[in-house]
Amino acid sequence: MNPSRMNRLSASSTNGGLQIGRRSFLAAAAAVGMAGTSLLGRDYGPNAPPVRYPDPDILVLDKRFAKYKIGNTPIQRLYTGTLWGEGPAWCAGGRYLVWSDIPNNRQLRLLDDDGHVSEFRKDSGYSNGNTYDFEGRLVSCEHGNRRVVRYEHDGSVTVLADKFNGKKLNAPNDIVVHPDGGIWFSDPGYGILLNYEGHKAELELKEAVYRIDPGTKKMDKVLDEMYKPNGLCFSPDYKKLYIVDTGSTHYKEAPRNIMVYDVVDQKKLGKGTEFTSMVIKAKGSGPDQAGIADGIRADVDGNIWAGSGWVGEGYDGVHIFAPTGERIGMILLPEICSNICFGGPRRNRLFMTASQSLYAVYVETQGAHIT
Repeated sequence: MNPSRMNRLSASSTNGGLQIGRRSFLAAAAAVGMAGTSLLGRDYGPNAPPVRYPDPDILVLDKRFAKYKIGNTPIQRLYTGTLWGEGPAWCAGGRYLVWSDIPNNRQLRLLDDDGHVSEFRKDSGYSNGNTYDFEGRLVSCEHGNRRVVRYEHDGSVTVLADKFNGKKLNAPNDIVVHPDGGIWFSDPGYGILLNYEGHKAELELKEAVYRIDPGTKKMDKVLDEMYKPNGLCFSPDYKKLYIVDTGSTHYKEAPRNIMVYDVVDQKKLGKGTEFTSMVIKAKGSGPDQAGIADGIRADVDGNIWAGSGWVGEGYDGVHIFAPTGERIGMILLPEICSNICFGGPRRNRLFMTASQSLYAVYVETQGAHIT
């Protein structure tokens, strides 16, 4: 998602502005039972002191999350230097993580064996979301070229989608793959709203979610009822699709939520319902914390992990929701969290792309899908 467009939020937010200061946060935290648990002002620099276990920025809001928190592991900053990090995807065969630095028009790679970070692709088409398919090929959403591409094993590039009904796609954003070979992606259009993450242009299509058929290669629109559909992920059994609506960046009436839809015949979506709201309602006189989710992933137990932000201390990071939609845990970061994925040899390491950095933490669960 384009962070530059968030400046409108402070004017339209229901809490009278998204920047919540330390005192306001502590009041709100006390209202939702989090007071005293967050290590505000944490130093992630190279000379930072060790974190005392258990990590105070991994919050158990509901006992259902307690089993996923490992008591003797810290949140680590693995890299800093991006302008807007996005689209983390774990390559199991190569044992490395790929992610996008959209404004710098590049993809980066983190090697699992020694943590070395290098430039993976210099001209990435201003890529945003990335994933690997079931044949181990990287699939990317390109803002700059307004298309979805697949990088083949021989190094060639296959264009999977760039138009719908004769019109250019806006700026494909996030992407997931289905075991049947279908590719599902969102197209909210952030990449062409400014020259910062692509090339400024007018939206030619209503913001929507599409599916590319693996056999016919035909692209079908499966959803256009959201204001700006963004992050998406399947349930562990692929029978449901979760989609984030980030339309509040541009539409005052847009909800700040995650929707869930039944997947019909592996090709279509049924009627959707609200899975959860991203607003934390304060008790007493504290302000509501009205942030938004972005990239999301499911774990093997059906919990939904959501990169979140645009509020400030005590909100920005990862929010974890039970399969029934209740917020059960949080991983607090000093930056807005744009997207996440599970990786590592055991798929039990949560990688988190933030605005300028890459973070990771081990958790006692595994990602439900390839990324």
